[in-house]
Amino acid sequence: MPDSTRDSDRILREAKTSLVVQREGGTHRGATSIGKGSAELKMKSLLRRAGYFGAALVAILTATLVAGLVLDGIGFWGVVTAFFAVVAAGVIFANYPKVKTPKRADLAQGSPAQMVARTELWLEAQRASLPPAAVRVIDQMGVQLDALGVQLQNIDPAHPAAAEVRELVGEYIPETIENYHRIPANLRAEAHIGKSADERLIDSLTKLSGELDRVTRRLAEGALDDLAVKTRYLEYRYGGVDALDGLGAPDSGVPLPDFSVTPAKQER
Repeated sequence: MPDSTRDSDRILREAKTSLVVQREGGTHRGATSIGKGSAELKMKSLLRRAGYFGAALVAILTATLVAGLVLDGIGFWGVVTAFFAVVAAGVIFANYPKVKTPKRADLAQGSPAQMVARTELWLEAQRASLPPAAVRVIDQMGVQLDALGVQLQNIDPAHPAAAEVRELVGEYIPETIENYHRIPANLRAEAHIGKSADERLIDSLTKLSGELDRVTRRLAEGALDDLAVKTRYLEYRYGGVDALDGLGAPDSGVPLPDFSVTPAKQER
């Protein structure tokens, strides 16, 4: 009689994993954007499809009008044909052209805004195959990438921090997720050297999320330092609030006239 112990253990593990997944929200997750960059790309695609549908609608109506003038009316079947043409155009352009998921090699390319948007789209495409806890970290990364993109717009592309960000976003983050995908789905919940693949993925993504936050704060500190220096300069150059007491004025090098002396007294 064949030993079914191994199969029983596997079934119990899969059942336990399914129960945990369902408790944490299930595998059917919303397709909402994780950041502003990916949301803007989706909106551009939606507007493009709407434009295509509008052009198709104008073309159909124009063709129907011309046919009616030439044929002295299009009749019942002409109206039906035009109706189904409009419906077909609506179905087609409601789904195409879709926003393409960027390739991994393209994630670190382009301007900071493009890099952020592509990475967010790529991460969104991975969410369906990740455990719920990892999905929450991915969603947090979307907010961090938006903030990081704003900081990158204000620094020189040759700055060492820019190269560090491109390496972090274009290599470490996608490589971590791709390594997880190489593990068979039925083995991801099994413990290996103390932790399962799911747990190691969550730990790695959490560390990468912390690194995104650290880099963003470091770049922001430069802007804060610049602002502090500028503020100190303005206080030194134009004085503070105390300099205005008693009708005082900022030290501009030009003395104020004495309004206590009338012109008549000045002539004497």
